[in-house]
Amino acid sequence: MILAIDIGNTNIVVGCIDQEKTYFIERLSTVRTKTELEYAIDLKTVLDIYHMKRTDLEGCIISSVVPQITNVAVKAAEMILKKEVMVIGPGVKTGLNIMLDNPSEMGADRVADAVAALAEYPVPLVTVDMGTATTFSVVDDKKRYIGGMIMPGVKVSLDALVSRASLLSGISIEEPKKLIGKNTIDCMKSGILYGNAAAVDGIIDRIEEELGQKVTVIATGGMAKKIIPHCRREIILEEDLLLKGLLVIYEKNKK
Repeated sequence: MILAIDIGNTNIVVGCIDQEKTYFIERLSTVRTKTELEYAIDLKTVLDIYHMKRTDLEGCIISSVVPQITNVAVKAAEMILKKEVMVIGPGVKTGLNIMLDNPSEMGADRVADAVAALAEYPVPLVTVDMGTATTFSVVDDKKRYIGGMIMPGVKVSLDALVSRASLLSGISIEEPKKLIGKNTIDCMKSGILYGNAAAVDGIIDRIEEELGQKVTVIATGGMAKKIIPHCRREIILEEDLLLKGLLVIYEKNKK
């Protein structure tokens, strides 16, 4: 069993996983001012809550899109585990053939998502990761990562709408009574939920048009369980997709 950590712009996803199952997934707030000790306390608290013993953990792997926090998180994890921590980056084997103009620009989270999807699902495939941004990653029928797209995340869109419209107030992201809203709150809920669901459906349709092939679609990320059930396409919801990818990469690189 390993400790897998994904550092995103809004949340840090923490989980324990092995080849048999995912034991837990939790989210911590990404706070750029926290110290190594503070993050170490956070990690220890999560492990204690789920009764995970340090001695049961073979190692730890981290993916991060927040460079300011990466080293702090590494030292925090090493403080708890007393073992060297693996970080996705240059020199780490992923097994993913990345066909981008500049492969180094690709986020570690998107790498892990694609690696996990390739290990379990038929190609061509698309992974949809719904976090601070909603990202689409495309793997073709030759198992090559050929690119994707990035759009504002669900909460980013909602926050931007509220901040720019003085008559609109903050809402919780939940299903409205009807698609056609009868009041401001329901109109906003409908727009956010069904608008994002329609965007996912529409982008997948266009990807298939460009590829000339049907694709397998796997969705993950903090907002996926809110949006994906409202999509019309068949989309597989995998909450632990990223952690599975981190496990595959860890196994490829462990000494």
